[in-house]
Amino acid sequence: MSFDYIIVGAGSAGCVLANRLSSVASVNVLLLEAGPENNALSLKMPAAVLSNLNSTKYNWAFQGEQEPYLNGRTLKHDRGKAIGGSSSINGMVFIRGHALDFEGWQQAGCKGWGYADVLPYFKRMENYAGGTDEYRGGNGPMRIHRPVVKEPIAKAFLEAGETAGHQTTDDICGFKQEGFGLLDSSVHNGSRWSSANAYLDPIRHRPNLTIHTGTEVYRILFNQDKATGVRLKDTSGEIREVLASREVILSAGAVGSPKLLMLSGVGPAEHLRDMDIEVVRNAPGVGQNLNDHPDFVLKYSCAKPVSIWPKTRFFARTLSGIRWLLKKDGVCASNHFDAVACLRTGAEFEHPDIQLTISPIAVNDDTWKPLPLHAFQIHVGLMQAYSRGEITLRSSDPSDPPRILVNYLKDERDIELIRRGIHIVRDLVAQPALSELCDREIYPGTQCQSDQQLNQCIVDKTVSQWHLSGTARMGSSSDNNAVVDTDGKVHGIRGLRVVDASVMPAATNGNTNAPTIMIAEKLSDAILGLAPLPRIDADIWHYSRNQKTETGAMSNDQLQP
Repeated sequence: MSFDYIIVGAGSAGCVLANRLSSVASVNVLLLEAGPENNALSLKMPAAVLSNLNSTKYNWAFQGEQEPYLNGRTLKHDRGKAIGGSSSINGMVFIRGHALDFEGWQQAGCKGWGYADVLPYFKRMENYAGGTDEYRGGNGPMRIHRPVVKEPIAKAFLEAGETAGHQTTDDICGFKQEGFGLLDSSVHNGSRWSSANAYLDPIRHRPNLTIHTGTEVYRILFNQDKATGVRLKDTSGEIREVLASREVILSAGAVGSPKLLMLSGVGPAEHLRDMDIEVVRNAPGVGQNLNDHPDFVLKYSCAKPVSIWPKTRFFARTLSGIRWLLKKDGVCASNHFDAVACLRTGAEFEHPDIQLTISPIAVNDDTWKPLPLHAFQIHVGLMQAYSRGEITLRSSDPSDPPRILVNYLKDERDIELIRRGIHIVRDLVAQPALSELCDREIYPGTQCQSDQQLNQCIVDKTVSQWHLSGTARMGSSSDNNAVVDTDGKVHGIRGLRVVDASVMPAATNGNTNAPTIMIAEKLSDAILGLAPLPRIDADIWHYSRNQKTETGAMSNDQLQP
């Protein structure tokens, strides 16, 4: 059996590729997914996100290695295992990142990936409920919800940010990311809107698109330096081979793609030999440069009954679920992340380095069950972590999960930045709008004040925001650690590309789902040989003397606060 293109992974990127490539009627596309279809009601209900993460039916739930700088704690790395991939189980947060993220990619050797180059693809993917302008799109397949803040805790959060003297923003994905503002979500008519809903469902009928679920790819096939197909195990348990006349495209994510490359002989030669794998190409960067956004959570009890905790109790939860089934509204129709703050922790940063999100409920760190009281929590997400980790093989057996070592807090600067974030949150909670609602700090607790005490809390409780990226990063052929070029082609191998979050040179400033979809949109044009969309040289805002500067004309003076 042979196809023009084989796409491995029907996740956020794979669904985009399946749509765009199969739009050419003369091209035959095979889309392979290890997980099942994403038809479960729990995957469609926004408020059910934690129950999805607690399940392994649609979640790889990779167990990480002992993290040496987290006192040997092991963290679970949730990755989607279903049609739609992680977009079918994630928190539905939609944020692009900062314009300077992409300027940084370009400066790192990824020509054609500056903000003016990627903005047209962000616009192409969007159908934005907040209205179209120079920055936002209105005709794309991704339905993006603009929240209306009704919950008192979220309202107080936004008011406290302004009172504390922070910036405000009308649109964190538009002209100005920095500040307190609303947090968009990939929700439409009260239901999750995954990349499968957006890109795959409308085109499943195409005769030139074949979709196989429950199919695990074991390795890529090669004829010398050319990828020719894949070896897979199908739903019957049969091992067979499928050929690709044009390309094999890996969209298995920041864990799955480097794993499959290494199993197939493309990776660090010494490591592959240790695993008794024949080396097809020595690619030292495969599995390296692992990025994530560390997360630290402060919890507060409420002085007033303003949280959504009562709505999570059995009878109220049941009634809310019935209402959602009938009307697709109410408490179950939201991910409850309506407000956000993108802030700089210091003058040395050109753009925000932390993201604060507030939840109108507090949960147990181990079980994720709601704390049995009116409470809320504020997440401090470190967006520009200095620490880097790696993904390596456990063995040459494809069924063995890889080793995931993120090295959280290895670089001591990360601890300092999270600590700065804690102080920002505490100052925020002291503002009148929030202090009126807040009773006490449950964690870390007001007894933790010194740097040493806070550092210990950070080591004890830092977790993942599940934004793994960078493990097959883009770069020029002269960069020995770059795995793919700016078109996603694996260096030194013909007919093989990687298109997913693993190609990011560095993590974006925010949740990584939206930029992953953008990457697939942009690289689908490259695969089809189409000219890139025309650049959009839009203005972006910086906290600087000039208050505003245009992309491509940013001096060092302008970028200083």
